[in-house]
Amino acid sequence: MKKTNLFWILAIVITLISAFYQRVTGPSYPLSGKINFDGKEISYKLERSQETVKNYQIEIETGDEAISGTLFWRKFNSGNDFTAIPMTGSKKLIAELPVQQRLEKLDYYIQLSKSDKTVILPKEKMITLRFKDPVPIYILIPHIFAMFFAMMLSTRTGLEFFNKEPKIDKLAFWTVISLFIGGFLLGFAMNGFAFGEVWGGWPFGKDVTDNKTQIAFIAWLIAFYFVKKNKNAKLAVLLAAIIMIAVYMIPHSV
Repeated sequence: MKKTNLFWILAIVITLISAFYQRVTGPSYPLSGKINFDGKEISYKLERSQETVKNYQIEIETGDEAISGTLFWRKFNSGNDFTAIPMTGSKKLIAELPVQQRLEKLDYYIQLSKSDKTVILPKEKMITLRFKDPVPIYILIPHIFAMFFAMMLSTRTGLEFFNKEPKIDKLAFWTVISLFIGGFLLGFAMNGFAFGEVWGGWPFGKDVTDNKTQIAFIAWLIAFYFVKKNKNAKLAVLLAAIIMIAVYMIPHSV
């Protein structure tokens, strides 16, 4: 019983770490940082994903009314000159990027100025904003829950490798079911609402998020086959769990 509880705790901890990692990585997570400009520390948080329902309003808190700002933007990969938009406000600078169609992208950056001094935000000199359609909350929440529930079950099932008398039949079954529901049924709905395409992975496309989901699912289907055949089941589920963890280490929305 103690070992079983320990395995569940480990599975939950690994899942929570994975959830945090997924939250802060990938091209859709906001880019944030701090710079020192003329002796004043300025924090920024710049979005890389925006819904197609409104302009993206950028706010930079400078705390110094002598600092002015200019927002520069252009269509992604267009090669066009940047459009310059003076930022309004005092101590808090505000400007808006115009809303775009689904899947369209904008490159942008901000220049802060004071007297003869200038600085560019972000430090990377450029940031890309991708537009997507909104996803209904009744699809989004179950999708997220199902995917991380599948991750927890996958890890927990893999840990049965270290049990002398492993009980993996039900764990493996529910891992496959939850991964199918979260990654495919709800995943299709997510993609359809956000991007107008239910599947962007192999064999129709090269979307990394879809492809990694497919790899994890195939790995677990193979593992479940070995479980039902009762051949090398412990090793099969351990390998499938490791593949699942490796898949989750690939940043989301690549």
